[in-house]
Amino acid sequence: MNHDIHHLNKRKRQHQKLAPYPHPDKWISFLDKLLVVVAAIGPLNNLPQIIKIYLYHNAAGVSPLSWLLYTIFDIPWIIYGAVHKEFPIVLAYVLWMITNSIVLIGALIY
Repeated sequence: MNHDIHHLNKRKRQHQKLAPYPHPDKWISFLDKLLVVVAAIGPLNNLPQIIKIYLYHNAAGVSPLSWLLYTIFDIPWIIYGAVHKEFPIVLAYVLWMITNSIVLIGALIY
């Protein structure tokens, strides 16, 4: 995911005297703000899976192992985002972890 390396570019700008953050260019500044919205909305992609599992009490075809791994691999991203103070990363992966956990629990129950 290329959008997940934004924090590296931010650090490079600080140390190499590159473009400031937030960027004075309105388009780039808009893109930076848009990322926060995308981070909040992205986890809603799991909503159809959550509805299918809990509304119909049916987790056929849902691999608990896959959803467990999705949930586990969210943890390093949350820590990394917190350490580097990257709010979009923390927001996105906390929300992904919540929705992934909901699917995982449903897959284990049903």
